[in-house]
Amino acid sequence: MDVIQMGAQLLSEKLGLQLDSGSIENALYSLLGDGKGGVDLAGLASKMASSGELGGIVSSWLGDGGNSAISAESIMGLLGDSKVSDFASSLGTDTGTAASGLADVLPKLMDKASSGGSLLDAAGGMGGLMGAAKSFLS
Repeated sequence: MDVIQMGAQLLSEKLGLQLDSGSIENALYSLLGDGKGGVDLAGLASKMASSGELGGIVSSWLGDGGNSAISAESIMGLLGDSKVSDFASSLGTDTGTAASGLADVLPKLMDKASSGGSLLDAAGGMGGLMGAAKSFLS
């Protein structure tokens, strides 16, 4: 099961969605996609690492320990209000509920994607991730 399929299943369970998995997967691709048919979790991790408060959270998701929680408000700030609103509309739910579901599911997706180092490798390792984060601050 790939990360988007897993995300669709987790969101469906968390939010009690009565949608087919393809619709939820399409909504996730629209929200987290790289515009080329893939998902840009490495870019999202870099963006989080550039934010003081979210840097520690994303490090926990990419590491081998437990995952730190993220708030629905932080999800809104990270992904953007309009993108989360569009995501919620495509699922037939309200923005707050969608943001809450993403706050629960996104750490699991990042954790799964980083198992075995593939996500960190894509970002150039932890050093590359931190370097990318510094470039956002410049």
